[in-house]
Amino acid sequence: MHVRVTLLAAARSSPLLAERFDDDRPLDLAGWNEVQRAAHALVRLAAAELRYCSPTPRSRATGDALGLSPLAQPALRDWDMGRWRGLTLGEAMAREPRAVDAWLADPYSAPHGGEPLIAFIKRVGDWLDTRPQGLGYARPGETPIADDGGRIVAVAEPAVVRATLVYALKAPPSTYWNIDVRPLSMVTITGRAGRWNLRLDDRTVQA
Repeated sequence: MHVRVTLLAAARSSPLLAERFDDDRPLDLAGWNEVQRAAHALVRLAAAELRYCSPTPRSRATGDALGLSPLAQPALRDWDMGRWRGLTLGEAMAREPRAVDAWLADPYSAPHGGEPLIAFIKRVGDWLDTRPQGLGYARPGETPIADDGGRIVAVAEPAVVRATLVYALKAPPSTYWNIDVRPLSMVTITGRAGRWNLRLDDRTVQA
């Protein structure tokens, strides 16, 4: 048995250059407009048997705007950035340049007092490995019948998508910094606990 997990990055709540660590602001008008423009290409996500989201306002709002009614998952919360929460990278660098350099170089470090990168990756990886497998279709009120390909969708913060990919591909933690996740981009991974594969589908705008 295996499961297919599609990760959808939440719509933005600010310009990309103004992205802030552990940002819990709601979607702004630009973000809402982005979701509406992309809705026709994302409507098929509602067919997933299980629909989740990060517990951030913009992840919830993105999922709700697409008609997913996703269930918030604490394990999919954004990266805990401690006292840097709400800052941009530039602002953190201006305040604590040596701490930022150490943080970027060492996945085990957490000079901000929050969560090390390695712990963040493990957190989302543990969530991924405990997803129910073999979900099937059933009429309302019936128990789903096991088959070979349950579908799950998770609307998540870009940082969560990046960490999930690093874990699924068993890549070095430093790979996290080389993954660019754009708002409303999608990626699908298939498999089961400890054995995941990246799936690219040219029929959609998946990244």
